[in-house]
Amino acid sequence: MNRIAISGMAAGVFAAMLTAAAIAQTAQRPLFATTKVEGTDSVYIFRYENHQSMFVVTKAGVIATDPISLRRPAAKAYIEEIRKITQAPIKYVIYSHAHYDHIAGGQPFKDAGATFIAHRNAKARIVELKPADVVVPDQVVDRQKTITLGGTTLQLIYVGKNHSDSMLVMRLPKEKIVFVVDLIPLTGIQFREMADTYVPDIEQSLKKIIAMDWDKLIAGHPGLGGRQTGTKDDARNQLAYLQDLSAAVKKAVSEGKSYADAEKEIKLPKYEKWGGYEAFLPMNIERYYDFHNRGI
Repeated sequence: MNRIAISGMAAGVFAAMLTAAAIAQTAQRPLFATTKVEGTDSVYIFRYENHQSMFVVTKAGVIATDPISLRRPAAKAYIEEIRKITQAPIKYVIYSHAHYDHIAGGQPFKDAGATFIAHRNAKARIVELKPADVVVPDQVVDRQKTITLGGTTLQLIYVGKNHSDSMLVMRLPKEKIVFVVDLIPLTGIQFREMADTYVPDIEQSLKKIIAMDWDKLIAGHPGLGGRQTGTKDDARNQLAYLQDLSAAVKKAVSEGKSYADAEKEIKLPKYEKWGGYEAFLPMNIERYYDFHNRGI
């Protein structure tokens, strides 16, 4: 057997070992887990499968966010995880936006006495569609609302239409943390065909979030390698991706290319190592093609 063949076999074995290690790591990750956010005394991330929420423990009670219980028993585990840390009452549950994969399954929190808060548009959507497993919010936010509980201040800020027309940015001023769901993937492109995403409004929302005073981002999903938090660079990079995507699609439209040709020909190599690039880039292209070609 020649040296090239041996080298090729070694490379193949090494690749197989890496693949097996990655599979084993995924298999070993627990179904859910709770992590205290580094540098804080009271801010936690609850992860169930590939969704995550933020909760804050104060002397006067707990502020929780998205129940993330669509077709999964996350709420029970979520409450049990909170109870490992504190027996203080769960005072609030705040919805990030109206999409069921984040807000379904909150009834156990309601039964525990929590007050539910969401953007006004989210409540209107929930009342209109009447999803069986989504608790109707008790209170609504228009532009901004501040919750003060046990010495903790949490701002709920509406920055406009982006990933839905009901997204709330949740900002902890003292801790310089924001919780932003779906809008800023961690080293990932936008999900699938960017359903319910407003273009180009999403870019304006990102600019407003970047302009806020914060250092750490908690996202609604872990990123590559299981990363749970990010920085302003993640927001800046996401804005740059959308701007690059928009420019490339606008050029294709101006050249009279079809949807199919644009999806086949547009490549953004700067982002090829991001999560979802191969699977979702053509769908992202289609969303921006709709905007530049038909104004929708």
